[in-house]
Amino acid sequence: MTEFHDDESLEPIDDGKSKSQIKREMDTLREMGQRLIALKPDQLNKLELTDKLRLALAEASKHTAHGALKRHMSFVAKLVRDQDTAAIQIYLDLIDSSTQAHAQHFHQMERWRDRLLTGRADELELFIIAYPDADRQQIRHLVRQANKEAEQNKAPAASRKLFKMIRQLANTAKGL
Repeated sequence: MTEFHDDESLEPIDDGKSKSQIKREMDTLREMGQRLIALKPDQLNKLELTDKLRLALAEASKHTAHGALKRHMSFVAKLVRDQDTAAIQIYLDLIDSSTQAHAQHFHQMERWRDRLLTGRADELELFIIAYPDADRQQIRHLVRQANKEAEQNKAPAASRKLFKMIRQLANTAKGL
């Protein structure tokens, strides 16, 4: 994109982006806008968005004609451009189960569960350091119960409860 100085010399300023690069960036913003429109209101509330963008996202469902929806998507993309797109992209990747970031987050929670199920006190201490809001007593109880269920070849109900607790703590810590 070419810009000009405000002084009397009208020399163009080249910002270094090609026309193709600008189009790729707009396509990325459009795709991000589509993903934001698909989110539930409680998920949108966890993001720092301007009121204008929130209103545009809420109005997206009112546009049913293809042309109107396409124009509205361009408008949403324009509004997204003024946001912290890196933070939005990280959030969208964490909640989208098809992304690598979501898989890594899920595997991290599984590793914490497996480490806690060893019953070692140092693993519990490391978990408490990582997640200070965790209830130490409840974790110990669930670990004992899960190990007892494993010995008796019962269904891993306590292990599932432990994973659910870890997931809730991890999601809260990441702002999900």
